[in-house]
Amino acid sequence: MRLLSRVRPLSVSLVCAFLIGAPVAMPAMAASPVIFTDTAPPAAREVVIEGRVTGAFADGLGGWFVETGRAAKNERTAKGMPKAVFVEALPGQPAPAAGIHVRVAGMLRDVDGVATLRPERITTLTAPAPALTPLQLKGPPDDWSTLAGRWVRIDAPLTLSGQHERARRGTLVASFDGRLFAPTEIGWPGRDAHMVRAANAFQRVLLDDGREDPPAEGMPWYLPDTAQALRTGSVLTGVEGIVDYRHGAWRLQLTAPVQVQPAPRPPVPVVEGDVRIAAFNLENLFNGDGRGGGFPTARGARTPEELARQLEGLVATIGALDVDVAALMELENDGFDPHSSIAQLVDALNAAGPARDWRFVDAGQGPGTNPIRVGMLYRHTRVRPQGAPATLDGGPFEDLSRVPLAQAFVPVRGRRADGMDFTVVAVHFKSKGCSNAEGENRDRGDGQACWNAARVESAQRLRDWLATAPTGTADRVAVMGDFNAYALEDPVRTFIDAGWRDPFAGGDVDTHYSFVFDGQAGRLDHALLGPALAERVAGVAKWHINADEPSDMREREASAPWRSSDHDPLVVGLRLREQ
Repeated sequence: MRLLSRVRPLSVSLVCAFLIGAPVAMPAMAASPVIFTDTAPPAAREVVIEGRVTGAFADGLGGWFVETGRAAKNERTAKGMPKAVFVEALPGQPAPAAGIHVRVAGMLRDVDGVATLRPERITTLTAPAPALTPLQLKGPPDDWSTLAGRWVRIDAPLTLSGQHERARRGTLVASFDGRLFAPTEIGWPGRDAHMVRAANAFQRVLLDDGREDPPAEGMPWYLPDTAQALRTGSVLTGVEGIVDYRHGAWRLQLTAPVQVQPAPRPPVPVVEGDVRIAAFNLENLFNGDGRGGGFPTARGARTPEELARQLEGLVATIGALDVDVAALMELENDGFDPHSSIAQLVDALNAAGPARDWRFVDAGQGPGTNPIRVGMLYRHTRVRPQGAPATLDGGPFEDLSRVPLAQAFVPVRGRRADGMDFTVVAVHFKSKGCSNAEGENRDRGDGQACWNAARVESAQRLRDWLATAPTGTADRVAVMGDFNAYALEDPVRTFIDAGWRDPFAGGDVDTHYSFVFDGQAGRLDHALLGPALAERVAGVAKWHINADEPSDMREREASAPWRSSDHDPLVVGLRLREQ
């Protein structure tokens, strides 16, 4: 069973609960807070505590953590006292540094599961602070709330699984026992996906920089200077910090720098075959009015300089892939004249050379009326269009999914046809966001998020349309693009169950993802091939230049392919030419 090969071990009680269908309280850092580590106090109360300052975050979090190391003094009773507390900083008074021995009197209360003390008196003691060492963790605890406020050290390697909040909050998503994958990438929607979700929650740990404001230049202090281009998949060791709860999740407020084993950047993939086709989501290529004005654009570049950087990265990516046909998503829907986004992308590709043979498929209008559309590029010295392009309008393609674009091609050598014709179909289905979702398009809790019904209808209509051979080629067809559905979700299965082939199926899931969301990797971008074309596959690859890179890498290395988009491109190599 595919699921069991990917889900790491869970506690016996958790697995048994799933197997018998019992309600399961999700563990790990996304768990809801509980009050204190011992008996919950009925209300706020006056206490006196004495202990060692383990984390000084007065400037960043407005307070500091104290761990007692022994029973605390209480004016009434010691029952229910936590081992560690967060002490709010007093305005205008200096906060003690880490390692200082203090006695604090004040009002103790629960704040999001963390014992929090509002001090009335703070005394720095001359006697040495209690001898403390961080609590050693060799794996994830069953319940982080039981360690609220505690100083811990993780004696196990962590994998960097996501960094979408690195620049905004100085937070990284890390995980025990390898990177995390989207539940429906490796588990069937429903029960299996819930098991993966629980396993992910158990293994996940947030690393925070102890501040609420963004880190300088997007770099948290706990990362080394050499980690400017730190990729998801890197290994982190020496992780040490205080267990805290903020922004709806348990996390570690780090107290020491981490050691990093950077994940290497991958070389350009070499894909076998005599015809190569690619799919690539461009992440909103909008070019203003095409004459240097019209900024900020509706969805893409805010300035001409941002557009220039975006084009440089896209050209570096598409040019390096050395493909014959490229199906593109998230192009501005602005026609096909010389000022359009697709025309200027082709101009930039040809200007970069060395070959200057890029052309675009002109669908006449659209496709569709959505602000973004799909498009298609090809190398006219390698392939030529055969017949007119075809598009599928109506139904979910009216307002939800983008209108698909199909074009038949034939390989050429010189001016002569040189092999079997084939059709490429560029697709981009409705996204998973829940805005305006109603009825059957609401999140049904099976792991497929919102708008799944619209995506399934899109897949069904597209499959049935292709059976009519709209380009005149029914046998050798490749549907390429962003399905906004992971590998085991219904829209993809709509094709697979009808006999279409996924050339990436059965391979290593660790290498076939194309997108990282909320610290979980998966395939939103697919190549689904009709049986006749699937027999011609010579090789496949995903080039991980984007999903694993920090989101600000485009600004740092604009002329390189790194973070040219938020999706990784995929390539399929075919054997179609005459021998």
